[in-house]
Amino acid sequence: MDVGLLFDLRNPAQWHRPWADHYARSLEYCEEADRRGAGGVWFTEHHLFDDGYLPQPLTFAAAAAARTRHVRIGTSVLLPNLHHPARIAEDSAVVDLISGGRLELGVGAGYRVPEYELYGADFDRRISQVGDNVREIRRLWDEGGVTPGPLQSPVPLWGGFYGPRGARLAGRLGIGLLHISHEMYGHYREGLAEGGHDPESARVSDLLPIILADDPEAAWPRVAPHVAHQMNSYMQGSVEGTDLTRPPLLSADEFPQRPNEDGSFSLLEILTPEAAAARIIERTKGLPVRHLIFWASVAGMPDDLVVRNIELISERLPVLLAEHLGTEPAGVPTGG
Repeated sequence: MDVGLLFDLRNPAQWHRPWADHYARSLEYCEEADRRGAGGVWFTEHHLFDDGYLPQPLTFAAAAAARTRHVRIGTSVLLPNLHHPARIAEDSAVVDLISGGRLELGVGAGYRVPEYELYGADFDRRISQVGDNVREIRRLWDEGGVTPGPLQSPVPLWGGFYGPRGARLAGRLGIGLLHISHEMYGHYREGLAEGGHDPESARVSDLLPIILADDPEAAWPRVAPHVAHQMNSYMQGSVEGTDLTRPPLLSADEFPQRPNEDGSFSLLEILTPEAAAARIIERTKGLPVRHLIFWASVAGMPDDLVVRNIELISERLPVLLAEHLGTEPAGVPTGG
């Protein structure tokens, strides 16, 4: 398994920096992750967030691809129902070519009604439409329906689904499951068999809600306000365009730094690399994990914590995971 970093480019008003500076700094972070040996940099998609959540991940992925040499370039996730499949096929192919064949295309259904309204898409059919769009994107690549095509054949595809229906769909499509869950893994393997794919071809990856720090207790109060902002925006956004009541805003004090009673990850945890490695090995036991993805930054958190998080994830965590597994580290610092 390799380790990567997710960027959503949030730039909240209370910690705002000029947009051009913010994007430039995020690209520098991608370069830093690449130089230090991270396995991937990943980008995600949402629309109409007040904090400017990244709306076009493939555009930013192309910029990151041009600035890096080794990391995989991933989306976690792109929302294909909001774009024409031919456009996704073309844009993805360009990113794959710019990167020299490093693209990992993760897709999901999304959950916000206003985004679907913005693009005139059908919210009620979002799960099945993801499957239709994935099939069409692959057809365009396989049959030369767009030119030029991607360098990789095939481009690794991932389904970011968290329920049984989506897990089975990822299996039927024969793509990776972008969710680490022993329960969903069973549904995913069943879907692989239903789609005529070898269940042993199963592969999983996921975004883990972990930030690494040398002193988690000291880092937590500095990160908690950013976690509160991020979670509030997700919860508020989930009911926009519906008849549901907006949930109350939560304060940083309502996000304690502690694990769940069952040992699973809570909303977001700040851990030392040693503690994170032990938790990850336990959680992923028995699963064919390819990519572990971590937040590079949470809603504009302090730069010094972001830099140290990137350093520890890229350099220290792979060594510790390899020691647990008795393997060679996945990725080593490249220098330069």
